[in-house]
Amino acid sequence: MDLVQFDNSFRSDGISLVCGTDEAGRGPLAGPVVAAAVVYGGDEIIAGVNDSKKLTAENRAYLFAQIKKSAKAWAYDLQSPESIDEINILQASLQAMKNAVEKLDCLPHIVLIDGNKVFRTNLPVKAIVKGDARSFAVASASIIAKGIRDRIMMELHEEFPVYGWNRNKAYPTKEHIGAVLKYGSCKYHRKSFLKNIDVWRQTDMFEGNVKITADAHGRKTGKL
Repeated sequence: MDLVQFDNSFRSDGISLVCGTDEAGRGPLAGPVVAAAVVYGGDEIIAGVNDSKKLTAENRAYLFAQIKKSAKAWAYDLQSPESIDEINILQASLQAMKNAVEKLDCLPHIVLIDGNKVFRTNLPVKAIVKGDARSFAVASASIIAKGIRDRIMMELHEEFPVYGWNRNKAYPTKEHIGAVLKYGSCKYHRKSFLKNIDVWRQTDMFEGNVKITADAHGRKTGKL
């Protein structure tokens, strides 16, 4: 079953407007998590729409424009690093998806949510595991969300170029982790995520606001 046929399986009498929602940026160490919602009526065809992670940057940019042009409605929302640290990344992702749906110019008849969790809403919802690879609307939302987040990270890179966000988009690459260890964190980093960095293995790289201490057993630990 292709992606459009999958969405059509939810359409019946009185149900035509299918909304897909997905997020981008759950895994990065910095920046917001961005969610998008896209609504189709069933007669739209955009060749090439697929899970955004499977597309080249050039294809994503082209499809980003086509989706905005063809969709019945689309919207997005973002949750800040502070929000992520406060309520955790799962709840921040769900909140962003919920907000994106609520920002839509039209009321969808059903909302397909990427993943295995749903958010509270008065609309009919269904969680779709790997939805960005199964649903046309969810895949479209994934393209919009990633496109917007990538643009945000390019802008933040101009403010903090040492982290290489123009290349790694703040994901925990060797480049990004090395920069955090060398220069310390900045205001856009998710403090709760930085706890996962194994700082004591690269003590020769420490500068900035990373402080090395030793516990009662003499083991080196790092604190951001």
